[in-house]
Amino acid sequence: MSKDHPRSIQQSSHHHLSKVTAAGLLVTLGIIFGDIGTSPLYVLSEVIGNGPIHGDIILGVVSCIFWTLTLQTTLKYVVLTLRADNKGEGGIFSLYALVRRTKKKWLLFPAIIGGSTLLADGIITPPISVASSIEGLRSVNPDIHTVPIVIGILVGLFFIQQFGTSAIGKLFGPIMLIWFLMLGGLGSVQVLGNIGVVKALNPYYAYDLLAHHPGGFLLLGAVFLCTTGAEALYSDLGHCGKNNIRVSWIFVKVCLVLNYLGQAAWLIGHDGEKLGNMTPFYAIVNPAFLPVAIGIATSAAVVASQALISGSFTLINEAIRLNFWPKVKIVYPTNIKGQLYIPSVNWLLCAGCVAIVIYFQESSKMAAAYGLAIVLTMLMTTSLLTYFMILKRYSKVFIFCCLAVYVTIETCFLIANMHKFKDGGWVTLMIATCLVTVMWVWYEARRIKNRYVEFVELKDYLKLINDLSKDLAVPKYATHLVYLTSADNKDEIESKVIYSILQKQPKRADIYWLVHVDVVDEPYRMEYLVTEIIPNDVIRVDFRLGFRVAPRINLLFRKVVQDMVSNREMDITSRYESLNKSNVIGDFMFVVMEKFLSSDNDLPIYEKLILKGYFILKEFSISEERAFGLDTSSVKVEKVPLVISPPREINLKRIFPHH
Repeated sequence: MSKDHPRSIQQSSHHHLSKVTAAGLLVTLGIIFGDIGTSPLYVLSEVIGNGPIHGDIILGVVSCIFWTLTLQTTLKYVVLTLRADNKGEGGIFSLYALVRRTKKKWLLFPAIIGGSTLLADGIITPPISVASSIEGLRSVNPDIHTVPIVIGILVGLFFIQQFGTSAIGKLFGPIMLIWFLMLGGLGSVQVLGNIGVVKALNPYYAYDLLAHHPGGFLLLGAVFLCTTGAEALYSDLGHCGKNNIRVSWIFVKVCLVLNYLGQAAWLIGHDGEKLGNMTPFYAIVNPAFLPVAIGIATSAAVVASQALISGSFTLINEAIRLNFWPKVKIVYPTNIKGQLYIPSVNWLLCAGCVAIVIYFQESSKMAAAYGLAIVLTMLMTTSLLTYFMILKRYSKVFIFCCLAVYVTIETCFLIANMHKFKDGGWVTLMIATCLVTVMWVWYEARRIKNRYVEFVELKDYLKLINDLSKDLAVPKYATHLVYLTSADNKDEIESKVIYSILQKQPKRADIYWLVHVDVVDEPYRMEYLVTEIIPNDVIRVDFRLGFRVAPRINLLFRKVVQDMVSNREMDITSRYESLNKSNVIGDFMFVVMEKFLSSDNDLPIYEKLILKGYFILKEFSISEERAFGLDTSSVKVEKVPLVISPPREINLKRIFPHH
């Protein structure tokens, strides 16, 4: 009997904080704004560098910062991009999942490039945040060596990931609330001492800097650092809901602008001087309060780093489900929805962050390399967002205006950031290029393989399978035999599966199960469809799982069987007479086909390179049975050659003996 309606496996526990509440706003401060919130630690330091302070340039830079936060962060991300939520989830891969259903192949490129550059520039975010906060100690002791302290904090942070962050996560909101109040308070004191600095909010000063000051345009590379956390803001949409983000952003932006204005007021008051070991941020702190300020800043930097690490885990998890990344071990350290830990990614990030600290030594040198990759992410998001607006039938004039404005702004930022390539920007671009290569090879190899997989009509073999099931001359292989199939059409099956059942050690079973997993574009969908092809003999189960749902097939399949038993659709007691009378449950055996590249291939050089790269990457990924969460004690792995394009002609000639 065929079931025509999908049945929900479980109700999603993913509740979005759509209501604006005090608790929701506090959580939002702790999760969303860490990256963008710690930017006052280093933005104006990067602007000034080792040169003397120029008051007119400072006014122009702070004007650029204010309008960047307004146009880029507020309008593009908080107002516009948050509308592109995928069942409450955000981020570049969620946006791609929203628009890919249109089958436009080019959408793949901005998704892969954007995801890779976001991950790559993320390697520099924890080091620059922690280093710029710890370097405040130089105001107390100019000779202090901060590198070991920064490395110690980062390694400790990555070490605790394996235990989950639910306990310390409760502190993130209050820490960031204190941080933003401190930002606003410190800035306000300085602004009240030089109220004239508020004229920097006039866009004329931004225009004057860019149009009339030599080198003013290149300062956009430093200005851009004030909005680098905007992309992470969108990625974490699912944790807090757009309304909480929008309301809390008003508070966050006011505090940020006040602090930038406060730093500018202090700098203008020291026109012509050099900073030395001082940073503009710590310069506006009362010396008596300095140790407390350094402690709060370091705590905020740790929160910002934690948000980025968690975001990287989520991004890689989505990439795996969208077939952009090799299958790797994923751990769920707590019961909190969406919290996961990926050991390989964690320690790769840790190694990358430590290497960045050792290579650059100081936050000022990190800032010189920071931002080049993330501006590429923003351009990729703009392209996907434009297509989203086309799908949603926004006004053509509105779409054109948005595209023109943001491509212009982000291209200007990209050009201004290009000079960072030689200062260390090449590091993040090199990492991003490696990540793009991995994602492209993994995705393209799967496409090549699927193109050549041979499917056969299932109905042509049903009688044979039914006869085998009843043939007592063949030793029983299992009571329930379960095959994972990639066939989207329920009337088809891979020829390799038929070969495994009928020819490669004929496998007699009482019931044959065909399990198919379909990754859908909704993040947390969990449904299944049962089709009884031959009642009580051949049954197909189609799982429809969201791209953020872990494919733990062992658990999910068990739930399906339990549902069918409770609905009296089947009897799973053992068919062995001695066990059946005692109501012993029958055994289940999963068969997983593991492909290896056959030497009998004659491929074009491009496809050969892609597939060789794929099988190299496969060496570092976990096995298929572990990736699908199968119990290894009841899994049979069968290795099958991947013969994609055999040589077209074999010139082999038979000769006969002479008599």
